[in-house]
Amino acid sequence: MEYTETGVGRELGERARQFMDEVVLPVEREHSGDGAVSEAVIEELREEARARGVYCPQIDEEHGGMGYDFRDVLPLFEQAGRSLLGGPAMRVAAPDEGNMHTIELIGTDTQKERWLEPLVEGEITSAFSMTEPKPGAGSDPKMMQTTAQKDGDEWVIDGHKWWTTMGSEADVFIVMAQTDMDAHPYSGTSLFLVPANANGVEIVRDIPHLGPSIVHSSHAEITYDRVRIPEDNLLGTENEGFTHAQERLGPARLTHCMRYSGMAQRSLDVAKAYLSEREAFGGPIAEKQAPRFAIAEAETDLYAAGTMIRDAATKIARGESARNEVSACKVFTANVTQDAIDTALQLCGGSGMSKDLPIADFYASVRCFRIVDGADEVHKRTLARAAFEDVDTAEIETLSQFEN
Repeated sequence: MEYTETGVGRELGERARQFMDEVVLPVEREHSGDGAVSEAVIEELREEARARGVYCPQIDEEHGGMGYDFRDVLPLFEQAGRSLLGGPAMRVAAPDEGNMHTIELIGTDTQKERWLEPLVEGEITSAFSMTEPKPGAGSDPKMMQTTAQKDGDEWVIDGHKWWTTMGSEADVFIVMAQTDMDAHPYSGTSLFLVPANANGVEIVRDIPHLGPSIVHSSHAEITYDRVRIPEDNLLGTENEGFTHAQERLGPARLTHCMRYSGMAQRSLDVAKAYLSEREAFGGPIAEKQAPRFAIAEAETDLYAAGTMIRDAATKIARGESARNEVSACKVFTANVTQDAIDTALQLCGGSGMSKDLPIADFYASVRCFRIVDGADEVHKRTLARAAFEDVDTAEIETLSQFEN
């Protein structure tokens, strides 16, 4: 593994840390236990993020961002993860972050002007609409049922989606649909920009789900019934939807990893502060070996995860797909951050379960991370396939000699 944290990245991360400590965390504490904070509060945080130079650093300046290199924004993403309000405040939260990256990467100039720039400003919101109820696409995207057929100068979309994150609030959807029914889905699927107010788009319901309370996060079930959109709303190249989705998901999975790493580290920081103040069995709990070792093991795992993430980011910045590295980062980070937050909650006891501390919301959020953006099993399947691609049969032959 190799990575170099640049001076630019460290400086951006430090600005983000100060913004979190001085602005976001006090707001989080003020609203703890009150339910989801209002959009007005989020907008106030965004205004301060703009003033402090930590707003939407990952998007080019010509579209309203700050134009930082992908590797340099990773420390900021990690700081943003220290509160569930950090991502929305700095405009680096999913799904908008990944959708903005996608439109910037493959969108036309017209699409960038209409959708990307208002997204960067926070004037509109977006959703990525890919997952379907059975028998449609879930962990196996080849089972895609949604279709888009050309009719003159329009596309007509029919399908049924669910688990579309922030779908109920979205102003625009990036919809994945089959466009060549005779081709393999990997080479016959496309992405489309579908306005939420288009005729035939219906939000069936918000799926009740496990999740935090301080930020609102819907997961919508949506039907697309003969939805007509202009042919110019094709995003990227026709029949290259899976390729484009991977271009989106690689960096997005790493930014997810950084945010959750920050969340896990904050959980441990809260636990360490609690253990240092709480006394039991004749002294501070922080002096007991069991909690000290639990903290040490969790921080070791987070260190390993951070190294992996930055190594994968370096490869992506060089133009490599880094698919296996990203899968390894995703499955490893999802599990170690879950373990770290679970450890922090356990060490804080009843206080950990209360909404007086942020750990309870973190716990509800992190469990989803092992499913969203590819379940553990999907990434392990990718890694296992790569592991067996170049098996050295000479090892088997050597073993056979001993058996004989």
